[in-house]
Amino acid sequence: MSRAQLIEQIKQKKSFLCAGLDTDIDKIPEFLLEYPDPVFEFNKRIIDATKDLCIAYKPNAAFYESRGLKGLQSLISTAQYLPKDILSIIDAKRGDIGNTSDNYAKAFFNEETSGMSFDAITVTPYMGNDSVTPYLKYEGKWVIILALTSSVGSQDFQYLNTGDGYLYETVIQKANTWAGADRLMFVVGATKSTEFTDIRKHAPDNFLLVPGIGAQGGSLEDVCKYGMTKDCGLIVNSSRGIIYAGNGEDFADAARAEALKLQQQMQAELERAGVI
Repeated sequence: MSRAQLIEQIKQKKSFLCAGLDTDIDKIPEFLLEYPDPVFEFNKRIIDATKDLCIAYKPNAAFYESRGLKGLQSLISTAQYLPKDILSIIDAKRGDIGNTSDNYAKAFFNEETSGMSFDAITVTPYMGNDSVTPYLKYEGKWVIILALTSSVGSQDFQYLNTGDGYLYETVIQKANTWAGADRLMFVVGATKSTEFTDIRKHAPDNFLLVPGIGAQGGSLEDVCKYGMTKDCGLIVNSSRGIIYAGNGEDFADAARAEALKLQQQMQAELERAGVI
């Protein structure tokens, strides 16, 4: 998906919502366990119920890999089911170099060999450009680099003073020399909303993937106030708040209701900023 197509989705749906498919088989409605692939059936119903409200979906690889072959098949089936006009992100947070990174890229981008062709992948940049550039070899694919997270541990490294600012600022500045805003995004936690002003100094045009709204306590209003651009520039993720909104046979309807609430809030923010 190109940058222009992503922006068009945002304007068309009046939304910048990403639904995180962090699907835990122990948390899905019990009646789904009767299906051959309960996790895929859950994801399928969530997608069907929310695809007119979401501009992206983001399965977290750990929830699938932890279930071995069954989990991998659920992930492949989900990847193939995702609508082609909606941004698909694999939240894998890979961070290695050389042949290892080449094969991670192949696993998630090369449908011919793996059955999966996600539009974007999250990557940890600790090993530098060698851990990022293998993914950029795939035309039309996005790399989403971890920059500033909502976790308590963010204080351990991300806020280290480099002499020219914090380490997370150095990461953003350096990464933007590897590719432009049409290929690179950054992960910035919603609970770090006041830092968005500084981040925008280094990444004025990049899209930011923003987890932490809802269950983690991030403020959508603050994220938009400090982080929104003329093209929106934000993809705000909600996982638990949407997919586990209900636990009965109407769970997909409950998920849609929660997604709709967020979409309506996002529409108001987009109108306020003059994006739509």
